[in-house]
Amino acid sequence: MILVAIDILIKNAICVSHNGIEATDVAIKDDIIVAIGHIDDVDAGEVIDATGLHLLPGVIDTQVHFREPGAEAKEDLESGSRAAVQGGVTAVFEMPNTNPLTSTAKALNDKVKRGTNRMWCDFAFYVGATSKNVSRLAKLERMPGCCGIKIFMGSSTGDLLVADDQTLADILANGTRRIAIHAEDEDRLIERKHLSEEGGVSQHPVWRDATTAYRATERILDIARRTGRRVHVLHITTENEMALLAAYKDVASVEVTPQHLTLSAPDCYEELGTYAQMNPPIRDEAERIGLWKALSVGIVDVLGSDHAPHEKEMKALPYPKSPSGMPGVQTLLPLMLDQVNKGVLSLERLMDLTSAGPARLFNIAGKGRLAVGFDADLTLVDLKKKWTIEEDWLESKCGWSPFTGRQITGKPVGTFVRGRKVMWMGELAEEATGQPIRFQDTLNG
Repeated sequence: MILVAIDILIKNAICVSHNGIEATDVAIKDDIIVAIGHIDDVDAGEVIDATGLHLLPGVIDTQVHFREPGAEAKEDLESGSRAAVQGGVTAVFEMPNTNPLTSTAKALNDKVKRGTNRMWCDFAFYVGATSKNVSRLAKLERMPGCCGIKIFMGSSTGDLLVADDQTLADILANGTRRIAIHAEDEDRLIERKHLSEEGGVSQHPVWRDATTAYRATERILDIARRTGRRVHVLHITTENEMALLAAYKDVASVEVTPQHLTLSAPDCYEELGTYAQMNPPIRDEAERIGLWKALSVGIVDVLGSDHAPHEKEMKALPYPKSPSGMPGVQTLLPLMLDQVNKGVLSLERLMDLTSAGPARLFNIAGKGRLAVGFDADLTLVDLKKKWTIEEDWLESKCGWSPFTGRQITGKPVGTFVRGRKVMWMGELAEEATGQPIRFQDTLNG
């Protein structure tokens, strides 16, 4: 390709791509990567010297709760996406448990309209499956801005809770795209609810125990195999679930969160109290180690933050009145860069978990690779930066993180979304330009 004029030339970056890790240059024009290699004698609108910095494909977080509409005091699409790009995330999939629920075409279209040119990163939204919209799911999942269907088997309220196998089978039989699953067994949660009422937040993983998760995962995998429908099982927390999922890789993909990889009970509950409360729960050290084993052998497909913020005054309520969930979209990449520096994760594997993996599973068009012809979604990181996560760095409205005070190594310093430098050295661009993500399955609706 002969380059006459380009918008941005990134020089001397250590690029992490399908070619491995190599120092090279990247040229961007009109939203797209147009050249990779040693590029000289070209007219560039901006030249960035990235010597000593690593350039990754833009990070895609496929599980966030940005709370809009209905709970904007906790978060909204603008503030949540601001946290995303500050943490090096260039695209997000947002969840349907808002008010109103994202379970109709009207609600989905409203979210897409709210996000366009207001969110700092690109975006797509899940449609929530209910017993009432089963017949419409095949059409809803093909609408612009939709990343697929989400099922809550437990830990939800109202129409979004789908607890019985027949309705689950009906949902899986309607449509073709991969379905995201929150797998906790609702019947067992109800049976064991009394266990949450004494003993404080340390009872959270006792009430919502490993069997509660395993039962639901086993049920949905059986239904997925019978219906031939692909499922994406979110935030897996137990080693036994991972072993089960390994036998269903033909129909099931697997997510794990940084929280479950880096925190463990009982220490997290003793240190953080209800700020460590999420669903499924943070479990003991043996389970945490089991998750890393599953990640190392390839059972895990993606990392997702399950960003689910609540106000401090809500999280400070006595358990079990305190809500479950914690912010995470801004800390996902920094925490994992720290694991790279500790030698437990390679940069290539991190790239697959946060970029190539999401693009592959969900058939995202034009994203997930540092390659010519792809969107110029890029995350520039200082892999050797030693720093401490502090509240004044956080962009989420909730204003807290379970990881504040943690000293880590590795920090995002630049976020590019379709060639636009939306975050640079901690400063945001002048305006948000987020757009709906396109999917190969639904380019023509």
